[in-house]
Amino acid sequence: MSRVAVTLLAFLCVTTTFAQPAVDPDRAQAFEGLRDADATHRAAAVIWIAHHGDPADDEALRRRLSDDNPQVRALAEQGLWILWGRSGDEAVDELMNKGAAQTRAGELDDAIATYSEVIRRKPAFAEGWNKRATVRYLSGDFRRSLADCDEVMKRNPHHFGALAGYGQIYLELEQYEKAIGYWKRALAANPNMSGVEANIEIVEKLIARRRANAV
Repeated sequence: MSRVAVTLLAFLCVTTTFAQPAVDPDRAQAFEGLRDADATHRAAAVIWIAHHGDPADDEALRRRLSDDNPQVRALAEQGLWILWGRSGDEAVDELMNKGAAQTRAGELDDAIATYSEVIRRKPAFAEGWNKRATVRYLSGDFRRSLADCDEVMKRNPHHFGALAGYGQIYLELEQYEKAIGYWKRALAANPNMSGVEANIEIVEKLIARRRANAV
């Protein structure tokens, strides 16, 4: 869950600090570049892995979520969304794009049906479950959205989007302690989620006020 990730191409169009190298490094060079002292080289390595890697490479990008350079961290987050969204099946990817378009158009029932077909075809693909969880949340079906989040976590226990999504659902259900617990787990997976930090602060203040009024 969480916001729809922009494509890496779009991200690069507005990110000028780090230029993609003229010649892509090979896989070994890219992974070596992730450890380079120069942030420009780390950024280029993240870009290469996002373009050419597969979902199994997400651990390498997750490490860059704690990079000391903010733009490398941002690239790593976007790169993870791209890796996680790559099903390895062109027809499934087309369905994912269709579901995203239906969601943007507010055609939520159709989007749920499309993502259900993704899940039927590729049940091991965590992002199919995640996208359906998002649409079910938007449609107000919180129980089924939670169930889909559970399926995401079985397949990708580091999915900070789904963890943040749990928090949003429990906020709607007014189960505030649970919401905060999941948001903290999301931040542990990705410390760059400023919106989640803000949510925690707001809900903690709400809980404190309620306790004070109950005295």
